[in-house]
Amino acid sequence: MKLMDFTLEALETPALTKAHLADLLFEQIGLNKRESKDMVEAFFDLIAGSLIEGTDVKISGFGNFQIRVKAPRPGRNPRTGEAIPIGERRVATFHASAKLKDQIQGSAGDEGSQEVEWSLGTE
Repeated sequence: MKLMDFTLEALETPALTKAHLADLLFEQIGLNKRESKDMVEAFFDLIAGSLIEGTDVKISGFGNFQIRVKAPRPGRNPRTGEAIPIGERRVATFHASAKLKDQIQGSAGDEGSQEVEWSLGTE
């Protein structure tokens, strides 16, 4: 059962935001606005919390989020040329799944068509 269809042109901003996701849950699922906002926040808090703890996040058909440790390296102040050490740091990375990559490549040939289909729940 497909529950959500919309086009990116319908968005007020050129990006899909957490607020827009909450609005879609409100409009399409029937949750109240507070529940919708809380559900979106909980989803992203769960992803962030898992990454902070060092756990990879794998979303089937979408992609994987991971924390990668970047080794310390020498840096340079661009104004003064002074050498500055850059310490070890952790960065979040995202790798799109093959399915998502195929969907993106498939839509690249569609002139002007930027329709995104979302489905929540069981089909």
